[in-house]
Amino acid sequence: MSYFPMFYSLDNKNILLIGGGYIAYEKLEKLLDFTKNISIISPLLNDDMKNKIKEYDLPYKKNKYEVGNYKNYDIIIVAVDDFDVQKSIYEETRNTSCLCNCVDFAKYCDFIFPSYVKKEDLVIAISTSGSSPALAKALKVYIRNKIPSNITEFLKEMKNLRTSMPKGKDRMNYFEEKVKEYMKSWN
Repeated sequence: MSYFPMFYSLDNKNILLIGGGYIAYEKLEKLLDFTKNISIISPLLNDDMKNKIKEYDLPYKKNKYEVGNYKNYDIIIVAVDDFDVQKSIYEETRNTSCLCNCVDFAKYCDFIFPSYVKKEDLVIAISTSGSSPALAKALKVYIRNKIPSNITEFLKEMKNLRTSMPKGKDRMNYFEEKVKEYMKSWN
């Protein structure tokens, strides 16, 4: 079954990233685009992880995951090579409101990380529901190359207009026409 596409606010969410290797680093980079409220647990860290933890002053515990470490977290990302550890952490979180993602083990994921393009407020997510992460990444590059460089300025203008114009059909029609005109300039 496909995953439901949902944009989820990470404001006031506590995130625990378990792992210190390359895949953990990839997840950390994505998370840092949206929040800095991330803690890391891992007995070992690669140099990229060490640098990011230092750069963002992220909480880090130098040890293996222990039962109960998930408590006080809203989201857990398990990026370790040991599938038994991934399974046990996932099962431990089942009777809680904690969302869990076990990297490369869709069976133990409440959510997956999509490929995405982010330019300030614009976020476009791409997912193949795990069928082909390589295709999702390729589509990300394709879409990123199609987005005009002035998109953030246009979105700021639209955001300001939304706060200054009264709601209703006239506003909706005005915005639709403004977007059509803007998109004509892409060609």
